[in-house]
Amino acid sequence: MAGNGAAGIAPYHSFLDQELFLTMLRLERKRTERSNRRFVLMLLEASDLLKAGELRDAFDKVVAVLSHSTRETDIKGWYKDESVIGVIFTEVGTAEGKSIANALLNKVTNALGTTLSIEQINQVKLSFHVFPEPSNGDGPGDPTDSPLYPDQQTGDKRAARAIKRSMDIAGSLFALVLTSPFLIIIAVMIKLTSKGPILFRQQRVGQYGRKFTFFKFRSMYFANDHSIHEEYVKRLIAGKTAAEEENGRRPEVYKLTNDPRITPFGRFLRKTSLDEVPQFLNVLTGSMSLVGPRPPVPYEFECYEMWHRQRLVAVKPGITGQWQVGGRSRTTFDEMVRMDLKYASSWTVWGDVKILSQTPRAVISGVGAY
Repeated sequence: MAGNGAAGIAPYHSFLDQELFLTMLRLERKRTERSNRRFVLMLLEASDLLKAGELRDAFDKVVAVLSHSTRETDIKGWYKDESVIGVIFTEVGTAEGKSIANALLNKVTNALGTTLSIEQINQVKLSFHVFPEPSNGDGPGDPTDSPLYPDQQTGDKRAARAIKRSMDIAGSLFALVLTSPFLIIIAVMIKLTSKGPILFRQQRVGQYGRKFTFFKFRSMYFANDHSIHEEYVKRLIAGKTAAEEENGRRPEVYKLTNDPRITPFGRFLRKTSLDEVPQFLNVLTGSMSLVGPRPPVPYEFECYEMWHRQRLVAVKPGITGQWQVGGRSRTTFDEMVRMDLKYASSWTVWGDVKILSQTPRAVISGVGAY
């Protein structure tokens, strides 16, 4: 398929236009998330060669070189019309991303060197981006700054995110003022019923894999052994729970239902979701949003498959979300992740308003809360 800007580029019979190329890039990301077979996006910026009419022949030679330097399975097209060429090298293997990029750089540079003059080569800018991107083991990286996520960089998305942030600030302030009379009562009851601090602080993994301090009212006995929950989460993500082994059935809930670490008053707090009120402080500081996926603990995140981690890319974690109002702890882990991914790919401000309006009913019913 020839694109609008590629009409004069004979060597590229499969040269895609910008819209189709970016669509293929998004689909390749999804394929990699499932298969764990990484790809490399090469960007060749040659706007100067395009602007200079006498160098159009040289630019056509660049395209011809790329055609002979890539495989039939690689995807070629306009990353940006008439200025940046993109090539997606699919399924590049399991070697370290940096070494793969260097090998491709050498291959393409050598090919260009046989066709273009030094002056012309200096007008070409090459960059390579490996998916999934390296992130120091913390998370998938920030897509708003990454060439691998051009669909996250549109003006409409930026405007929607600004409105969402405004709603977060206004909504969290309103909620804290509204619940302020109950906060003192809850704090006193926590101190009277068990030893330990009023607030529970824990490291959670937020958007782009960034860790932050997560606040809740303490609903557990102080200095408890978290290995119970860690083992349960690992088995749940792997698709095995004690209930499944004993009864031969699929796991039915995401949360640990009979957790011995929870205090009697803590069970009331969890059933009513009042333990989550301090999270409005996380929303005010920007670590969380009113609506979004639940933030995982680090040992949970470490067990994620690649496609699980994408729930932390497009949106911030939230206090409530599609999982809380539509499934809560009655869903399996994979079902929860699919709900989060669906929300992350199609969220709107109006959709957030609908989820927020459905949240009180979910809280009052207490279905799926433990």
